[in-house]
Amino acid sequence: MKLKTKKIIFDLIAIISCSVVIGWIITDFFGGMILWFFSYGLILLPFLLLYVISFFDTVISLVWNGRKTSKPKLLAHSAVILFVIWFNLYHSEIFKSKKVMTATLIDDLSSNMLMFRENGVIENHESGVFGYSEITKWNYVIKGDLIIFSKELEDSNFIPDTLLLDKNQNAIFFKRDSKGNFITTKEWLNHFEIR
Repeated sequence: MKLKTKKIIFDLIAIISCSVVIGWIITDFFGGMILWFFSYGLILLPFLLLYVISFFDTVISLVWNGRKTSKPKLLAHSAVILFVIWFNLYHSEIFKSKKVMTATLIDDLSSNMLMFRENGVIENHESGVFGYSEITKWNYVIKGDLIIFSKELEDSNFIPDTLLLDKNQNAIFFKRDSKGNFITTKEWLNHFEIR
């Protein structure tokens, strides 16, 4: 009876800690895992320690017992491994359209990287202090020297719906003067540098 209770406790630890680890990985889509760890570290840390202990317990049990290893523990840790593989495939370039152009704007505490893709999608990779990261996507078309977005960019508080592409200066300008003309002199935080 005592052995069965111990097995149930270890199974529950595996299931709960693996669920928390998967939830923590998902936070990457909502500002970044590091930021969430700083915010909720006291809550996450015990579960992460339990996960590591449970993972090694499962590996040792698999080596010693083989097929007799607890199925719930095996399934929980397999789910984490499969989720990590899916997560990396999702963020990789394998299933995305080819990059046409990349431009970067860096300030003191953050950076924005615009990735223009062949299929007309632009990705804005925004990174900030304490591991903050966010990716937003819009559609675009290039008409002459103008980059025009297909809709109003409600996700961005500083990128307007039209940008000026200046290939001679390797820059994408977004600030305008009082007359509505683009400011084409490179100044602090008025352009993206094309790489």
